[in-house]
Amino acid sequence: MTDPLKAFLQATALDTPAFAADSRYHGLDIAQWTRPDGEAVPYVRRRFVPPPERFATFAEHRVASGDRVDNLAAKYLGDPQQYWRICDANGAIRPDELVDSPGRRLLIGVPEGSRGGRDG
Repeated sequence: MTDPLKAFLQATALDTPAFAADSRYHGLDIAQWTRPDGEAVPYVRRRFVPPPERFATFAEHRVASGDRVDNLAAKYLGDPQQYWRICDANGAIRPDELVDSPGRRLLIGVPEGSRGGRDG
């Protein structure tokens, strides 16, 4: 006989997201690849980043010597771990490339229609 309480809890369990809501991987599907030996290997499906022109810009920053992308994220977005948003808004794959040229103009923004920044 099945335990009715256990069955109820399993049937009404909420799915726990694999990544936090502020992660660049939040909302992406987890897929599984099976190796030739039968072992299942989970992986995150590809993340498609909108082109930079599809970002709503709310600030600009001129790179100064010594700038770091994590510090810029803390200043403009309120969280240094959100540096990837600055990378996305500027079409950068490597964060360091954004700050290696003093005087470069960086756009601080979020994809149109999304929430972000200090108030979002």
